[in-house]
Amino acid sequence: MKHHDQVADAFGSTAAAYLTSQVHASGADLDNLAATFAATCGNAVVLDMGCGAGHASFAVAPHVREVVAYDIAAPMLATVEGAAKERGLATIRTQQGAAESLPFPDATFNWAISRMSAHHWRDVPRALAEVHRVLKPGGRLKFIDIAGIDDPLYDTHIQAIELLRDASHIRDYRADEWLAMLDGAGFDAKVSERWRIALDFDTWVARMRTPPERVTAIRSMWERAPDEVRQYFDVQSDCSFKLDALMIEATRRG
Repeated sequence: MKHHDQVADAFGSTAAAYLTSQVHASGADLDNLAATFAATCGNAVVLDMGCGAGHASFAVAPHVREVVAYDIAAPMLATVEGAAKERGLATIRTQQGAAESLPFPDATFNWAISRMSAHHWRDVPRALAEVHRVLKPGGRLKFIDIAGIDDPLYDTHIQAIELLRDASHIRDYRADEWLAMLDGAGFDAKVSERWRIALDFDTWVARMRTPPERVTAIRSMWERAPDEVRQYFDVQSDCSFKLDALMIEATRRG
């Protein structure tokens, strides 16, 4: 099974869990998105890349002309359509596809947003080049994702644990990696916020339907991790822990 198929399969089967997940359905980052678009003129056309269950789309939809909720997993898009209808969000439409190949004409969108998706993308620089192409001149993006960590010891542990939990995981990128990739794609970018997300272990693995043998492996990794690793991630006795997250804002050059 190719990686794109693996992502579609993994998140297709968990769409309902992601819609109701409190970690995904709430947070200051969603409030930030809503406030950003509430302050615009209301005429923006927005691309939500890797929309998942649609929480970012739901946050911005009341404030814009249109949101295209874009995802590789058809069941996720069906979940978004159903929830948007229930919430009366008529500005949302869905389209299926991969981040690296956007089926839209040049200069289609005023904004691109993404929340907790890019760590699954097979080729982030290519995806960003596509974002640059489909944004209008001066178009903006706001991406939110789990962050990689500057310290290699901590970073190695979290990448390994993420992969054990979810076989479609590729990489949580560090802030400097994000800035370099965005610069290379033709954006002026900055990290606007950083924060931590507390995760209940049992809920975290159940949401992804992580196989039991991998759950056991993650528990073993956390329990046997060096003290400074356990301290950094605030690992609890039940293996609940905290992840780093970041918000990137950028403007299209040219």
